[in-house]
Amino acid sequence: MTQPINTVAVLVANPALSSILSMTLAGASSLRVRPFETQLALMTYLRLAPADLVIADFDSVPARADRLAEDLRHDRTIGARGLQVIALASAMTAETKAASIHAGIDEVIMKPMSPKYLVERVLARLASRKAAAPERRTSLRKRDWSSFGDNVVPLFRPAHLHRPV
Repeated sequence: MTQPINTVAVLVANPALSSILSMTLAGASSLRVRPFETQLALMTYLRLAPADLVIADFDSVPARADRLAEDLRHDRTIGARGLQVIALASAMTAETKAASIHAGIDEVIMKPMSPKYLVERVLARLASRKAAAPERRTSLRKRDWSSFGDNVVPLFRPAHLHRPV
């Protein structure tokens, strides 16, 4: 039996860390890794293709992990019901802990950490989700794109639904 491929999206504080984490995660044969430079790019991708897990960073100024997770949880145009979020943090303060709980972050990993440790945590998190609810991905609502014509897929929400990042 072949192992299912899970998609992991990476949006962290700097390109060097993103590259290291993405390359290490891609070493796991069961993971498809998609690195992103902006929250807009990540959200646009998630509207078109589902992901199983997002790695975010509390040190990212434009896409802080708690705000990103909250936006993911509240955006009804993406299938984020089964989406898990792992946040990276340099320090675990009372504010960080409260923000993580409020935003629905599934796990916080302290930096610096071994990239291989992150791979272990990602694989463990994905395995536990599969054991808890194996049919989650198939239960996502199918979108009706027919009103846009035969070959047009909208990349952005209508302006009246847009929340500033």
